[in-house]
This record gives sequence, C-alpha cells and structure tokens, in this order.
Amino acid sequence: MTNRIAVVTGATGGLGTSMCQALVDQGRTVIGTHLPNEQATAQAQDWQQTMKSQGYAVELYPLDVADYEGCQAFVQQVEADHGPIDILVNNAGITSDAPLKRMEAGQWNRVIEVNLNSMFNMSRQVFEGMCERGFGRIVNISSLNGEKGQFGQCNYAATKAGIYGFTKSIALEGARKGVTVNAVSPGYIDTKMVRQVPEKVLDSIVAGIPVGRLGQPEEIARAVTFLTADEAGFVTGTNLSVNGGQYMD
Repeated sequence: MTNRIAVVTGATGGLGTSMCQALVDQGRTVIGTHLPNEQATAQAQDWQQTMKSQGYAVELYPLDVADYEGCQAFVQQVEADHGPIDILVNNAGITSDAPLKRMEAGQWNRVIEVNLNSMFNMSRQVFEGMCERGFGRIVNISSLNGEKGQFGQCNYAATKAGIYGFTKSIALEGARKGVTVNAVSPGYIDTKMVRQVPEKVLDSIVAGIPVGRLGQPEEIARAVTFLTADEAGFVTGTNLSVNGGQYMD
C-alpha cells in the first residue's frame, strides 16, 4: 500500500488515539493535533511517549481547529515537513451542554466554531490539492446525537447534523477527482469521558443499546480505516453509523 500522509484532529482523546493507531497499522504516516495550551501540550507529550513505547510513531502539532488562519498555517507546515496530506480525519469536537432555555450565546457559538466550522477550516486547506493529485480521503466524525437529537445538546446536535450536509456536498465536488468524503457517527463508546457518567445513568444508556454494551474505540477506528483505504474509492457521500443499533435510519 502506498505510504500516505494522514492527519487526525483531536488525536489525543480516546477515539483519536485508536484512529491514529489504526491508521499507523494501515501503513500511513500519521500526524495528530492537540489544543495549543500549556496543559494540553504537556498531556500531548506524555501521550506521544506512551504511543511511541507501544510502537506507534505519531507526530503531534498544536492547533485550534476553530481558527481558519491557524489551520492554514498548520497544513502548510505539515506539508513542508512531511509532504502532501492525502487523508484527513476531522475528529476534534467539544460539548457545552444546557437546555435551550439556559444556554448562553457563548456556549452555542463555541461549539459551532469547534465542531462545525472546523470541518470547513481543515477541509478547505487540503481539498484542492487532493483533487489536483487525483486522490484524497476525508472522514468527518459526526455523532448518534446528530442523527436523533439529544436533550440539552441542541448546539452539539446541530453541529453534528450539519456535518452530513457538508459531507454530501463536498463529496459531489470531489467524486470525479478521486476524492471521497464520508462521515462516521459513533454511538456511546467506552472512553474515559463516557465512564465519568454516573453509574445509574450509564446503566440506563447501555440498556437502550440493542447489542447490550458500549462500543469500543477500536470499532470506530475500523470504520475510519475502511473509509480511508485506497480501495474505498466507490464509497463517498455516506454516513456510517456505528452505534450498536441504538438508532436505525
């Protein structure tokens, strides 16, 4: 398989880690991003060392995906350091939950900026080059809650639903150029963040999943590597739901 440069935003979280590992196993040169603050940088350094000890060489760059000019500079730097980006996984995202009647404008705007604007900010930098070279894979990470909605998450659900329209539109633009664009919508996955949910709440969540368990990060990563494979050129403009049957559309 051709060695290709893959970028994963939000690389150091539970899902991002598994995606990076799976892409390395797929034979890719993997570049990850983390938030550009002191605490995140220190955590990223520890993460990088742990990954390296496990046999996964992933270079990390600081990046605020909500910053268009920052994304532009990041892509320019990665391509200067490593070569053209062939695979982009738009994984970075945040939550800031509240019922609509209590949601502040700042909560709404920041989630939109990070979860949805980032799709444009990053894809805009790599899409044209992918089309010119005749190969590209973009995978946008959405969510179960973008498909069905969720109480107290109108901002988050709106961004994750918006990803579908963005994905389908640019999939049409890249289809004849060898560039595929797809979405993956994870359900409830066994990550550190989910495990922090109170036990009774978590039990009720699992009870609503037909397969009877949380998903594993590796299961999302397998979906990503399926869609980023060189052989996946006939799959574009679609959403792959990985949710244990919790929502069937």
